[in-house]
Amino acid sequence: MAYDATKMKDWQIAEAAEQNMPTPDEWRERLKLQKDEIIPFGRLCRLDFMKVIERLKDKPDGKYIEVTAITPTPLGEGKTTTTMGILEGMGKRGKNVGGCIRQPSGGPTMNIKGTAAGGGNALLIPMTEFSMGLTGDINDIVNAHNLAMVALTARMQHERNYNDEELSKRTRMRRLGIDPTRVEMGWVMDFCAQSLRNIVIGLGGRMDGYTMESKFGIAVSSELMAMLSIITDLADLRQRMDNITVAFDKKGNIITTGDLEVGGAMTAWMRNTINPTLMCTVEYQPCMVHAGPFANIAVGQSSIIADRIGLKMFDYHVTESGFGADIGFEKFWNVKCRYSGLKPHVSVLTTTIRALKMHGGGPKVVAGLPLPDSYAKEDLGLLEKGIPNMLHHINIIRTSGIKPVVCINAFHTDTKEEITMVRKAAEAAGARCAVSSHWADGGDGALELADTVMEACEDKTDFNFLYPVEMKLRERVEKIANVVYGADGVSWTPDAEAKAKMLESDSKYDDYTTMMVKTHLSLTHDPAIKGTPKGWTLPIRDVLIYSGAKFLCPCAGTISLMPGTSSDPAFRKVDIDTKTGKVQGLF
Repeated sequence: MAYDATKMKDWQIAEAAEQNMPTPDEWRERLKLQKDEIIPFGRLCRLDFMKVIERLKDKPDGKYIEVTAITPTPLGEGKTTTTMGILEGMGKRGKNVGGCIRQPSGGPTMNIKGTAAGGGNALLIPMTEFSMGLTGDINDIVNAHNLAMVALTARMQHERNYNDEELSKRTRMRRLGIDPTRVEMGWVMDFCAQSLRNIVIGLGGRMDGYTMESKFGIAVSSELMAMLSIITDLADLRQRMDNITVAFDKKGNIITTGDLEVGGAMTAWMRNTINPTLMCTVEYQPCMVHAGPFANIAVGQSSIIADRIGLKMFDYHVTESGFGADIGFEKFWNVKCRYSGLKPHVSVLTTTIRALKMHGGGPKVVAGLPLPDSYAKEDLGLLEKGIPNMLHHINIIRTSGIKPVVCINAFHTDTKEEITMVRKAAEAAGARCAVSSHWADGGDGALELADTVMEACEDKTDFNFLYPVEMKLRERVEKIANVVYGADGVSWTPDAEAKAKMLESDSKYDDYTTMMVKTHLSLTHDPAIKGTPKGWTLPIRDVLIYSGAKFLCPCAGTISLMPGTSSDPAFRKVDIDTKTGKVQGLF
């Protein structure tokens, strides 16, 4: 029975549902897992990836379902809620279904966005653990990442303090000659802290470190999180860990984590992160959590590892991509699937009428402020003007060779006429369409969506990448800009173009994937530009090199890897019941 989501907060629904949540032993029996394939962690458990995949390696894969969205408002349009709805709807149909979503960052959880557990009756539980550290993956990434910076800064101090003979005697290391003005890496923490974007470290005396400018990013923007998303096993992680670019020497040569001899210890910190955490919806369908958000540098995909397990364990496996189809699906399509070798059967495009109205010229939507009243009133004219944004995203997905399902994530303010207009437009563009009220009604409200997705899974697909691996970097960027974003072309700053030419001329970068970096709030590089703009050029100002993940990241516009905390952050509403120890106020 669904909870009354109009009267209960998400944390209250979660608390009620968690009373009957399966135990690790019950999960083992239900999912037909071996005893040593479950790693208990309090009332949660991890799945031992290497053992599960070895036992099931010859079992045929299930159907592979990806969830993405149109260009969202700053509030988000409910991809995780839709993912939970699909699981619950298929569960109501008696299907063997499971999924995987990404672990939320403490920054957004304690800031504007709140937790990323879905909402209402389409919610992941246990919600408190999910929202506040889970089984420690992000903490392990923070430690591994910052250990690299400890190794770097200590090395710089020792090279400054000792001559070559003393350095060799004390440290048994050769001099690396690190250029303090070309340190690429910074520190990370899992909160939004704008005051740490640009810092000076090493103040004090000779033994207090190396004085230089430095920086912090949010933990989930770490290259290590990107690596966790795309590795295939522990050996793959270990091999990549020695190749991370930390800095350059004074001759312009790359200094890596391997040069600092820290890759082994970093992998040791991350040894447990390869095992996904098992959770469930409030209707008790299984859902793994693995890898993190931040669909820029960190890919914004649930992991290849979890998808490999899920496709063996379930007849239908649902995975989630970050942001809109122009970012999340494009990276799923051309990066994640290229690395994994897996091909999706269908992509679900999460759509809301409020977002389409915004793209049609509706009032500005500001995270942390109430939604303008006009979004709760029928306005077919505004909606019609915004529908091209949805059509653009449908075409992105169809270009990959698969037919999308548009999910109208229904709000109680949506009218019958508005829903009909969106449905007709989606179907005319070659997509299936379903209305789903999973937030309000759980699996019962998602039956049409579940049926439509299962029907789409039977379609014959012709999945192909947007570009071949042989295509040069600048050509790839042009192709993505034209086909995915709808730009007329690409402009490069002189420095960015020189860097791109250098990368194209060096064969060592030939197998690097292209990880575009741009705002998620617009098809363009400018978050203020809504709808489906025409006649514009994508500016590229830099190309970042992530040599552990093997990403080349062309940057369109300015992207900060350390978000800021707002004037009315979510942490003001979070508290604890001192009698029960239960966390309250998460949403």
